[in-house]
Amino acid sequence: MIEMVVHGVTLDPVSQMPIVVLKAKDNEEILLPIWIGIFEADSIVRQLQNIEPPRPMTYELTKSIIENMGARLEKVVINDLRDSTYYAELHLLQGNNLIVIDSRPSDAINLALRFDAPVFVEEEVLEKSKVPKPEEEEEKEKLKEWLENIKPEDFEKGLS
Repeated sequence: MIEMVVHGVTLDPVSQMPIVVLKAKDNEEILLPIWIGIFEADSIVRQLQNIEPPRPMTYELTKSIIENMGARLEKVVINDLRDSTYYAELHLLQGNNLIVIDSRPSDAINLALRFDAPVFVEEEVLEKSKVPKPEEEEEKEKLKEWLENIKPEDFEKGLS
């Protein structure tokens, strides 16, 4: 598994859908863009900007429930990619008991940010996410260049 960090949230220039961009913690060249919903993107941006909601929103509520049950989020693992859909798991520790819960990556990332828990991606998922066709190499390079050159001010466009 490769540990990733949230590089930011931006909008797909074509579809105008939000994308959370993960970057390998120890290798700036490994990027994983995941298209997510607008509400999940907004929550990620708010957390990255340390904006406290006036009342608990879904992710703050979920964190409170987990903590009040005597558990903590140990890590998030993005563990599969099937039919263009990413899958993730929440790894919760409650005492000595490990609880693994299926999750959407956007929800898992939101919780990881709130718990300050690491996000991991299975290497197989990174391999599956690559575009192997040579005729698409130019498009792949354009996407990679665009993702690498995202500026902090780009992360907030249309999400706040």
